[in-house]
Amino acid sequence: MAKYFFLDPRNIFVALDSIDQQAPSYTLNRHDTLRRIFWTLACVCVCLLMIHYLKYNTSFKAALVMLANWQGKQQHHYLLALQRSDYAQLLSYVWWTFWHVIGYVVIPFFVIRYKFKTSFASMGWQFNDTHKHCLGYVLLLSPILFFIFLVSFREDFLQHYPFYKQAGRSWFDFLVWEALYLTQFVCLEFFFRGFIINALRPAIGANAVWVMCVPYLMIHFPKLWLEASGAILFGLFLGILALRSRSIWGGFFVHAGVALGMDITSLIRQGSIPTQFFN
Repeated sequence: MAKYFFLDPRNIFVALDSIDQQAPSYTLNRHDTLRRIFWTLACVCVCLLMIHYLKYNTSFKAALVMLANWQGKQQHHYLLALQRSDYAQLLSYVWWTFWHVIGYVVIPFFVIRYKFKTSFASMGWQFNDTHKHCLGYVLLLSPILFFIFLVSFREDFLQHYPFYKQAGRSWFDFLVWEALYLTQFVCLEFFFRGFIINALRPAIGANAVWVMCVPYLMIHFPKLWLEASGAILFGLFLGILALRSRSIWGGFFVHAGVALGMDITSLIRQGSIPTQFFN
């Protein structure tokens, strides 16, 4: 258990200091440090701004109107087709996931490849030492799952999850929704625990974890206040684990466990577990 001591908040600084004793912390000169920080934070700002305004259903509908106009069709041609579809809400989540892929992965890829001129895979995509820190991830996930069980008795929890309200209609709905939801978490983990901390670490060392925690907290503001509050320590611990394991996958599995736990628990409480594969 000694190597998981950093999960004790009193030892966070000790853990971060131990990370900074190894490369690539503080390996850039002043000139390169300034430019690394600029390009990383500029990319973060642009990506978060773009995702925030383009991921919603209103933007999806506006894009359908623009597409219809461009093709010379009636303005509401695709909107009417969408309204007639049994999968209108699910299609809106395809749009939602698409913009997370673009903002969290595709744009950072070009910054990593053409500005930093470094390996995209080295930004946390490999498993590396994830297996050595399994217990740390389990210690993070276990109390959250227990907390999910407790709050699942609250009406506001049942109204909030799953985000896709027809997830219990069929197994097709459930599986496609969870695939989209988990894809978003892969992208999110890469952006915060892969791109931000690995891009900034050569410039500012383990302080990159603190920088990452700020935008990570901010994307949780629309969520329930307990979830938003927990994002502070959750992001901090996941950041430390990501630096130690040199991988995003442990954090993804924690997020996947939380997401599936909330959705499945809510469906069970509502008596809405699917009973057929297709609607």
